[in-house]
Amino acid sequence: MKRVIIICEGETEREFCQNVLAPHLIHFDIFIQAPLIKRSMGGIVNWLVLRKEIENYLLEPKVFVTTLLDYYGVYQKNNFPRWAQGEDIQDKYSRMDFLESAMQQDVSEKFRHSFFPYLQSHEFEGLLFNDIQVFYDQVPKNELVGIDELKKTFEEYDNPEMINSTKETSPSHRLKRIIKGYNKPLYGHYFAEAIGVQKIRAKSPRFNQWIEQLISISSEN
Repeated sequence: MKRVIIICEGETEREFCQNVLAPHLIHFDIFIQAPLIKRSMGGIVNWLVLRKEIENYLLEPKVFVTTLLDYYGVYQKNNFPRWAQGEDIQDKYSRMDFLESAMQQDVSEKFRHSFFPYLQSHEFEGLLFNDIQVFYDQVPKNELVGIDELKKTFEEYDNPEMINSTKETSPSHRLKRIIKGYNKPLYGHYFAEAIGVQKIRAKSPRFNQWIEQLISISSEN
């Protein structure tokens, strides 16, 4: 059994890791822990603060560390390594790969083999736009107030990771308009559980690649 620490940006991500991802990965002999970022207890912090937390976890024996952070929530002021250069990369997936690599290379060399960062493009809520039927099944009819926008979003984005990141069109802001009284931790958990990891993996290539990385840890010596 391999132990993986997933440092989570917020409660929604932690709930997802504990209640949806953990049962999936236990079948591959992967045991996960999902702490929030310590300094903020939810929310992005300066990279130097986060890097110290990452390296402190990596001091523990036989542990791997990754992250579940929304790209949407990171700003230049957070001083993540090579962030400005990454922003110049037009292809979204290439940009995420570049920024993740920069994060990995910025930790102490002795830890790099056990650290593989993950940035969710654009934010975790994008993964919830996976199966439109889940909206009809999980949301009371009187609270599903943005059906037209819901349908349009599914029509425009076959890959939910491509739902863009402006304030007006980000996945989380769409959900606030689509669902009356939208509660991020509550719906994030229920939706992800109803969809299931396998369906999310099938429609979200970068997320699937991250899960493959986690699974591959089981074969590490």
